[in-house]
Amino acid sequence: MSHSKILLLTLGLFAMAACTAPTVPDPEMTEAAGSAESGADTSAYGSGGAGGTELAAEDSYAGELATTIYFDFDSSEVRADDIDIIARHAVQISDDMRISVRLEGHADERGSREYNIGLGERRAQAVRRLLLLQGVAAGQISTVSFGEERPAAFGSGESAYSQNRRVEINYTN
Repeated sequence: MSHSKILLLTLGLFAMAACTAPTVPDPEMTEAAGSAESGADTSAYGSGGAGGTELAAEDSYAGELATTIYFDFDSSEVRADDIDIIARHAVQISDDMRISVRLEGHADERGSREYNIGLGERRAQAVRRLLLLQGVAAGQISTVSFGEERPAAFGSGESAYSQNRRVEINYTN
C-alpha cells in the first residue's frame, strides 16, 4: 500500500473517531467484565505454553481502558465507537516498546468450528491493522483465534452471542 493511501486511511479513521463521543468505561463494569471472563483456563500461558509469554498482572498496562472490542454478527469490521478505544491503546503501547499485546479473537457458537476460527482471526487482524496504523510496532502485537472455544457467556440467545463476538486485548510482559 502506498504511503498516501495509508495517510488517507489514517486521516479517515481519525475523522470517524472525532465524530463519536469518547467513551470512558465505568471501572465497576470493567472489573465485573474481567471477573466474568476469567473463567477460562489461562494457566498454559504462564507455563511456557502458547506464545511463551505471561499475561501482565490484571492488565496493569491497560489501566481503565476497555480491553474488549465487540463485533456485529458475522462481521470482522471494527465498530466506529471502538476506534477511539483502539487509538488510546495504540498510544499507550507505542509509547513503551517493552509493552506487547496479544489480540485474542472470538466468535459465538453459530457456524462451523473452522469458520469461527477464521472469523476470530479476521477480527483479531482488524484490530491489529488499526493498531499498526496508529504507530504500534508489528513486533509488539501477536494474534490468536479461539473461535467459539472460549465463550465469555454461555447460552443460545443474542445476549450471550453478542458477548462472545469479540477481540480481547491482553497486555503481556
